[in-house]
Amino acid sequence: MRTLKPDFKTIADFRADNRKAFRAVFRAFTLFCKELNLFGRELLAVDGTRIKAVNNKDRNFTKGALEKFIKAVDERLDDYLKRLDEGDVAENGTHGSRVKNLAEKIEALKEKRGRYGEMLAELEKSGESQISLTDPDSRAMAAHTKVGVGYNIQVAVDAKNKMIVEQAVSNQVVDMGLLTQTAEAARDILGAGNIDVVADKGYFKIEDIEACEKAGMTPYVPKPQRGPAVREGFFRKDEFRYDAERDAYICPAGQVLATRYESKLRDLRKFDYSNRSACLACPLKSRCTKEYRKVSRLENEAVLDRMAARLKARPEILDRRREVVEHPFGSIKQWMNQGAFLTKGLEKVRGEFSLTALAYNLRRALNIVGMEGLMEAVRA
Repeated sequence: MRTLKPDFKTIADFRADNRKAFRAVFRAFTLFCKELNLFGRELLAVDGTRIKAVNNKDRNFTKGALEKFIKAVDERLDDYLKRLDEGDVAENGTHGSRVKNLAEKIEALKEKRGRYGEMLAELEKSGESQISLTDPDSRAMAAHTKVGVGYNIQVAVDAKNKMIVEQAVSNQVVDMGLLTQTAEAARDILGAGNIDVVADKGYFKIEDIEACEKAGMTPYVPKPQRGPAVREGFFRKDEFRYDAERDAYICPAGQVLATRYESKLRDLRKFDYSNRSACLACPLKSRCTKEYRKVSRLENEAVLDRMAARLKARPEILDRRREVVEHPFGSIKQWMNQGAFLTKGLEKVRGEFSLTALAYNLRRALNIVGMEGLMEAVRA
């Protein structure tokens, strides 16, 4: 191009005009890399990261925050109105400047309350949990991330060369429930049969893990340790052994929890197992419960038992996941400096990240195959 360099507007227009094509180009290049045997098609690592949107956190409001703001404004209004009434008599002999200042503050607060009320009404009408003013599609991310308001980026990375097979952008705050749809799309692109899929504990959801198995994939997702027993410092559920033949749990003290109560959790049947008399006389009671212990089990929990057995046999796969999936995220955020999106709106952001993922894969392919090898494959 004889050192011809497009200016920022040319680049911005190109990105805006072709955003719908970028995902198709990314997919086409992924299939091209498949022909070059750059994918191992044995292990997929699925993970998500958050990238900042063009929306400051001060321009994002949750339903709870709006209700809190409205309550605070109402309290201040009541205080100002009370002070205004008390000050009327005292100000009669002066120029009334104090009353005038209070009146101006009251009008400003009423205007602010009106804006908050309109946003709250809009949220209740739409059924959404939060609203963003600059980029309406962006959302406040989970509290443990450094990103205030942004988007959730999902990738499925093939372990052989750490190349991205599938990528997607959503404004869902958590990763839970996104495992199967991300991994299955990647598996279909690779044309693989059964393939191992590993993800971190943020993806742990029994329905999603079961769906992953039914789709012909083998999931590896560690179970997060949570619940009231963990908070109290008692024995964890995984320290109770399930006996399928007796349909009962064996507790750490060796007692059998066979009494069963059935209930519903979401759309699943849930069973609570207990042995009250054994708990009352148990020497380990102080380490297990305050009254008597109940251990719950969902009707499809055999899925989790199988996965726990797989993880016990291959514990190193979790370290492998971190090594595989952090490579593209580190490269994208450090080498490519993609710490924030430049476009607004979910569709535009999807186009922007498709271009980012394409650039990452192209760089990886060049490093592995080389320019000559890549050009020769194109000519062939």
